Amino acid sequence: MPRFLVLILLPLTLLAACGPLPQPFRGNPGAEGRRLAAPPAYRIAVPAPTAALLGDAASADFAVAVADALEAAEVPAVAGPPTPLDWRLQITADREGTGVVPGYAVVDADGKVLGQARGASVPVRDWSQSEAALLRQVASRDAPVVAGLLTRGEAARRAAETVAFNGDGGPPRVRFTGVKGAPGDGNQALGLRLRDFLSTKGLVVQDSADGAAFAASGEVTMAPAPGGKQRVEIVWTVSRRDGHDLGRAVQLNEVPTGSLNGLWGDVAYVVAEEAAVAVRDIIANAGGLGEAAARRPAPEGVAPPNATPAAATGAAPGTGAAPTALPAGRAAPAGAR
Repeated sequence: MPRFLVLILLPLTLLAACGPLPQPFRGNPGAEGRRLAAPPAYRIAVPAPTAALLGDAASADFAVAVADALEAAEVPAVAGPPTPLDWRLQITADREGTGVVPGYAVVDADGKVLGQARGASVPVRDWSQSEAALLRQVASRDAPVVAGLLTRGEAARRAAETVAFNGDGGPPRVRFTGVKGAPGDGNQALGLRLRDFLSTKGLVVQDSADGAAFAASGEVTMAPAPGGKQRVEIVWTVSRRDGHDLGRAVQLNEVPTGSLNGLWGDVAYVVAEEAAVAVRDIIANAGGLGEAAARRPAPEGVAPPNATPAAATGAAPGTGAAPTALPAGRAAPAGAR
């Protein structure tokens, strides 16, 4: 079986400048500092509402206004669709008499509604005009209502949540949301194989977000290539609970056109085996495996998890060979290492 090109793309980290800095709160953070020392273990995504009696442009503007208002209230929020571990704010609006009443529902990453609340009525005429100033005013007015829902939802989550990751106290839990975009049975085959391999690398793989410290997903893209071939690219994205992308592993190769339209078989095995190593390394480089796991010997041929990834700016060592054909009757996969 061939080995395929793997690129590990990591986000840039800003380094603090050297030298002494004023530290007036060192050892005495105050009540606010103690509260912020344990930030919420979620990020709230605010997608553009589809049932809020607003046009498309106004819906997008309102989502941005609500996210900005929540950020101003020190709630981690972002406008747009949620990532696999994000909570979500569903915004609706109903007409009642001469007014329109906004409604808000906080939904966790597994789709469970954690709380609902209603804002104050807005005159129908004002709401229908959807002026930016009005939307910002409504968002600022209702942000404390939404923040209260989030606080109660977070308290309930902390009371019931299984520990996802606590140093060396247990293996990190990873929510795997599957693979999309592959032809044939690729989505299912790659997903099943990756689950198996991640489970052998000190990770607990699960479908739900409850208790998960990390999330992983895969996406396959096919494109025409010269010589009767297709260029196959598989991107594995790893994120953490606050929505931050920890890194991406990109697998590349060229295959005969149509050769992956049926069963992936051994191709899925090879791709998932090498992708699992990259996913584990991304989590390990983020400190997600704890010191004990990081000290364990790496599998033969795999760099230690806390080492600087050799592939961070290019191909991993020894993996830059040209695409190699699989045994007769099999297609070369879309790429990995």
